[in-house]
Amino acid sequence: MPKELTPYQLAEQKIADALRSGATELDLSNPQYKDPKPPQLTELPDSLWQLTQLTNLNLSSNQLTTLPDSLGQLTQLTTLYLSDNRLTTLPDSLALAQLTQLTKLNLSSNQLTALPDS
Repeated sequence: MPKELTPYQLAEQKIADALRSGATELDLSNPQYKDPKPPQLTELPDSLWQLTQLTNLNLSSNQLTTLPDSLGQLTQLTTLYLSDNRLTTLPDSLALAQLTQLTKLNLSSNQLTALPDS
């Protein structure tokens, strides 16, 4: 019987598929309607930052506590969903300033205690 993939391995697989296809959208959210709820991402694969063509990224309903400054490499993002995680901080203002195309940012249901200066 094959071993079940971890959330991290599943995310890496989706990212590899997106790299091959040149996808502009990527959904790494964790479905909330499943019972029992599947394991969630606690960190993001480094390969995600290679998807510089992404315009839409959904990372909702995971267990992310931080986002790396590498987020700023996704300069084509127009939509970023980060709701229902455990974020307490955001990347520094320099990383976020790189996201000049961003028009939608959902940070609801997190544990943010501070925002970047700019």
